[in-house]
Amino acid sequence: MLFRSVTRFNASTSTQWQDVSAELAAVVQTALDISEKSGGAFDITVAPFVAAWGFGPAGRAQELPGAEQIARIGASIGFRKLHMRSDPPALRKDVAELAIYLNGIAPGFAVDLLADRLLALRVGHFMIDIGGEIRARGRNARGEPWHIAIEHPVDTQRTPFAGVRLDGASVSTSGEYRDYYERDGRRYSHTIDPRTARPLDRAPGSVVVVAASTALADGWATALNVLGPRDGLALAAREHMSVLFIERDGEGWRSHSTPEFERYRVRKGD
Repeated sequence: MLFRSVTRFNASTSTQWQDVSAELAAVVQTALDISEKSGGAFDITVAPFVAAWGFGPAGRAQELPGAEQIARIGASIGFRKLHMRSDPPALRKDVAELAIYLNGIAPGFAVDLLADRLLALRVGHFMIDIGGEIRARGRNARGEPWHIAIEHPVDTQRTPFAGVRLDGASVSTSGEYRDYYERDGRRYSHTIDPRTARPLDRAPGSVVVVAASTALADGWATALNVLGPRDGLALAAREHMSVLFIERDGEGWRSHSTPEFERYRVRKGD
């Protein structure tokens, strides 16, 4: 139902209210809230920019987009051109070409739907993982707390940097260390900053978010990754979010976290 509603909305050129499923209205509202609070660092309308930089289904572009192409695409993009109504659930767009793409939040939302189903069946112990978006409750098969590893942000061997303990919470990680390409000595990340319409160009790192819902963890991980360690950590602190940033420090790594994150961190002996 969710994806059929997305397909119908994207195919329509109407700028009137269009009925959608309650699930789609809910996930769009969550996305719009994150967009507003992050100053546009998260935007579910940004996929045409992603494709223009060579990360869409068509693959790598022969030429990088110029200012004219960016401006043309930008006319049909922007979360403030998208509107949500909850009763009855409906969406409206200000320009006919605007479309929504939920890759940055739908996996987390799907995890939440599965968790809700398990809870309705009175399943007290589970761990759900869809594409790295994870929610856990209770204990594992050995009767131990769920410990989820956080990887070093490198694209070679996977090794743990830290870990979190989850019980009734979710975790998501976003980073620039796997999906990228290099051209003329520059590195182009798959994550596009909606505010500049350009790929992130900072050194590889990652951000980890623990939240009550996986949709929130998923969306906020992307938003904070775009904002970067300085602005992202400041926003996370203001919003009292559980966040860990990992960044390169010479040949090693350093991390910064909010106080709220520390209550989930796995310590030696846990």
